[in-house]
Amino acid sequence: MITSMPAKKRKCQKRHGFTLIEMLVVLAIIVLLATMVAPRFFGTQKKANRQKTEADIKIVQAQLERFHFDMKRFPSTEEGLSALVKSPSSGVSSEIDDGETANETFNTRSGGSSNWAGPYVTRMMKDPWGNSYQYEYPPTHGVGNEPDIWSFGPDGQDGTEDDIVSWSTSREEGGEGTDETGTDTENTTPPDNSTSNTTNNGNG
Repeated sequence: MITSMPAKKRKCQKRHGFTLIEMLVVLAIIVLLATMVAPRFFGTQKKANRQKTEADIKIVQAQLERFHFDMKRFPSTEEGLSALVKSPSSGVSSEIDDGETANETFNTRSGGSSNWAGPYVTRMMKDPWGNSYQYEYPPTHGVGNEPDIWSFGPDGQDGTEDDIVSWSTSREEGGEGTDETGTDTENTTPPDNSTSNTTNNGNG
């Protein structure tokens, strides 16, 4: 004798998973949440990358000061930041005083490799975008005698607006530029006092 299955049990067996409409609703919710959270996340990540780069540059500057203290000079552009990891192999000065050996000239004038007390950093650092930090000395961007250190920034290209640099960007190209408030610091014309002086002389 064949018995019929209870209606409630048949109904439970028919429902094996989500329907297409339910899946679309869940997907729409996920997309909505992503559009709300993603901009904030990437904005925070961008800020964190910039802060890390600025911190790295300060670390490199501090280690360059240690190098300068020992060697009485900064690494040249050709030596680069590698001079912080391994002793530079600089040449000996061609000018040697009477009675002074080549090694003495090298060590006392240029800061010879015997004075090198590194490594000042354990490895060559890279910026958050995987590029090496750039170095130049004598400086061509900054003011004074401090080496130029910079990162190409997110786009990985030199000389673009997103570069992160060690020097002040307000005074370049011959010293002309603006200060932090946007005021022109070079082309400010002093007030003309000739009119007031003429008036005063006439009254006298």
